[in-house]
Amino acid sequence: MKTDDRKAAIAAYKKRKSIAGIFAVRCAASGEAWVGRALDLDTIQNRIWFALRQGNHSNRELQGAWSAHGEAGLSFETLERLKEDELPYVRDTLLRERLSHWCAVLNGATI
Repeated sequence: MKTDDRKAAIAAYKKRKSIAGIFAVRCAASGEAWVGRALDLDTIQNRIWFALRQGNHSNRELQGAWSAHGEAGLSFETLERLKEDELPYVRDTLLRERLSHWCAVLNGATI
């Protein structure tokens, strides 16, 4: 890749819009669910899967489910997306509230 192409690709990546929201990781075998919030829903699954593959995810129960059932046993699901135009402090408060709501609905633990 040429320098100009690389710079253009980096600039395009930095300009892209990130969508905040709530997500769930579910284990089909055990029926467990883990709910989390993210400022960028497009990248959070890769981050979680990477930590699980390395065996060092901070949530021990989720890591145990990964170890027992593997990648095929877990699924990632976007539960809710926030509007792009939310102010940061409103977005953070809304994410906390919606995380609590979805944990109660799914009877899940937080990530």
